[in-house]
Amino acid sequence: MVDRRIKFRHIQCFVEICREQSLKIAAEKLFLTQPAISKTLKELEEILGATLLTRSRSGVALTRQGEVFLHFAEMSLAALQQGLSGVEQVGTKGTTKLSVGALPSVAARLMPAVATEFRELAPNTNLSITDGPHGYLLERLRLGDIDLVIGRLGRPDSMQGISFTHLYEEQVEFVVRAGHPILSAPDLKRIGEWQLIYPPVGSAIRPLVDRYLIAHGVGEITNRLETVSGAFGRAYTRNTDAIWIISAGVVANEISDGHLVALPFDTSITKGPVGLMRRPDDVQSPQAQVFNIAVNNVLERLELGGQRSALIE
Repeated sequence: MVDRRIKFRHIQCFVEICREQSLKIAAEKLFLTQPAISKTLKELEEILGATLLTRSRSGVALTRQGEVFLHFAEMSLAALQQGLSGVEQVGTKGTTKLSVGALPSVAARLMPAVATEFRELAPNTNLSITDGPHGYLLERLRLGDIDLVIGRLGRPDSMQGISFTHLYEEQVEFVVRAGHPILSAPDLKRIGEWQLIYPPVGSAIRPLVDRYLIAHGVGEITNRLETVSGAFGRAYTRNTDAIWIISAGVVANEISDGHLVALPFDTSITKGPVGLMRRPDDVQSPQAQVFNIAVNNVLERLELGGQRSALIE
């Protein structure tokens, strides 16, 4: 726990002294007297119980303890400045925007609530949401067309050059319309009796579904239609006897409403991480940081907190 005796003025004075290598110049830049800045530095060293700087005629020099403390002191000041800039920018009407890519499971389950939360936190930032398949969104992210992507962790080769922050876990479901014939005797071996809506090659869940069926002795099913379109899948499944294999988040609302039914198959081995993806060399904008806060708030309300890692430490 941070010692409450340490104040902002202690950090600011220490960092400025190190930057200027002089108590006199640092005092002038902070509009303090030299005795005042010397007293502030002494207070900080007494609180920490360590000497941070040595003084000589040639100026000041960091001790080993001082080198360690300076690293984190500068990070703290930078973080505070980012926060101040963020408050200023998100409060400036009509001058900011954020573009987010959302894979189908996130677009359906998470993004409506996140968009509402983000609007409350940053009412003057224009949020643009693009949904689509995994490869398409990551390519647009790499090109800089969108700022962030939320979705399932993809294959290692598809994640090259992408930073991934874990949010929560999600698994695949086999869903059908209410009243489907298979509901009278659910059996994974019977799914070939009906058309399947299957994840296409390149989708994040395709390898998981392939392995799951092989592990349960289900051979290749030729009567299938391949798509990641949530809109198509919902309409087609509700109006036919097709069995839809899809991430749970895509159909969470329809299952809750009773329009679709998840077959009672144990698909826990298809569970995988959903997270936030960005370009690793990017410095997060204030808008992106506020978006992270919005995501965390929504995840807490959805009671996914125990499965996730916080975006904001």
